[in-house]
Amino acid sequence: MVKILVDSASDIEEEEARRMGISMLPMEIRFGDETFFDGVNLTHRQFFEKLIETNDFPKTSQINEYRWGEAFETLTKDGDELVVITLSSKLSGTFTCAKNAAKKCSGVHVVDSLNATTGERILCEYACRLAKNGLDASAIAQELDEKKRKIRLLAVVDTLKYLRKGGRISSVAAIAGGMLSVKPVISVAEGEVKLVGKAIGSKKSNNLLMQLVQKCGGIDFSMPYGLMYSGLSDEFLQKYLKDSDALWREQIDDPGAIPRYLIGSTIGTHVGPNAIGVAFFAK
Repeated sequence: MVKILVDSASDIEEEEARRMGISMLPMEIRFGDETFFDGVNLTHRQFFEKLIETNDFPKTSQINEYRWGEAFETLTKDGDELVVITLSSKLSGTFTCAKNAAKKCSGVHVVDSLNATTGERILCEYACRLAKNGLDASAIAQELDEKKRKIRLLAVVDTLKYLRKGGRISSVAAIAGGMLSVKPVISVAEGEVKLVGKAIGSKKSNNLLMQLVQKCGGIDFSMPYGLMYSGLSDEFLQKYLKDSDALWREQIDDPGAIPRYLIGSTIGTHVGPNAIGVAFFAK
């Protein structure tokens, strides 16, 4: 049997992972002296409540080799094979820790998603599809390594200050993105966060986001895809759906059926509230 394990940077919470028939290993997040497990004893909504209410900037911790090793032993003890999908190696040392732990446990195949949040999630969903189709762990890992290059993640963030504080984008880029109250547009490209555009006002930034999606070649609707948002309301996401109707109307009868996910604490720490985005496999 092939099992799937993903870290919480995919924004898959523990209960959802059970429904999907997979396992999730959470990142640790600290607010001051309090430590939580992302998506386990701190829901995504609870995280943003804390982020908005407290002056403490949260800190995330990578999953160390010991915790990966424990999970691998538990999931393979009956002779099952394991496909592990991690947050981009260029954003965290989690992938390296997982690779090192896998050397001590047979039947474990670790895949660097080169992505995060919904970009990592849709790679995990594709892995589940391949497992249901009967592929073995090695074949699944090989297919994921090939197809992950087609994943595009594009997002509009309210501010770049959280990415700057978390060291995920340079201070120069953060200052440039923050000028004139613009809405920065970012992407995850080759595993790294990059500023790809900026526009004044949410409508112009949403239009720019739509243009960038089309520039990528459009969405492959035969593959997993999804929208994402951060904060306590999906108001900005609803506006994006309205502004980008041309992307969906020929493919989806009911816009309400488009998958959408609340960003969790691992990634929410770095994008802050009021971000919206889309992740998909490009045509």
